[in-house]
Amino acid sequence: MNDSHESHPVLDIWCDLECPDCHRAQDDLRAVGEHYGEALEIRWRHFPLEKHTHAYAAAQAAEEADAQGKGQEYIKALLERTSDLTARGEAVLTELAAELGLDVGEFESALIDGRHLLAVDADYAEAKAIGVTGTPTYVIDGERLDGGKTQEGLRERIEEITDRLLGR
Repeated sequence: MNDSHESHPVLDIWCDLECPDCHRAQDDLRAVGEHYGEALEIRWRHFPLEKHTHAYAAAQAAEEADAQGKGQEYIKALLERTSDLTARGEAVLTELAAELGLDVGEFESALIDGRHLLAVDADYAEAKAIGVTGTPTYVIDGERLDGGKTQEGLRERIEEITDRLLGR
């Protein structure tokens, strides 16, 4: 399909899957997603913070879920359980994979053999290069919005930029 509508505005969300602020951002993101539908591409990007012990494994788990076709579902479900992940660790990652009907054996292998390390590290390096310091951080049309400090007004700003990009 090669028409003029193929380049949608893209909203990158740099996220730590053990981060309570990312958990709290879910409602805003859901609303933005419903408001724009296919017109706005929302991409989850990895920025696991050192202070969150299980975030790096969680990012790899999300990549494996994506490889098995359920990346978005996995990320959303895992963000509902940030405190559970902190409390119980990596068992939560495989339990969630089982609940979503993923191949748990393959999932566990991926976490052991590190096949998704490069993807996670590449995201992390890109985030560092553009000045991301905390999560969630949103980037749309080259503008960086830091949601780690506050979510206040961010949804409005995202919609303002998206409307401009869509010519609304």
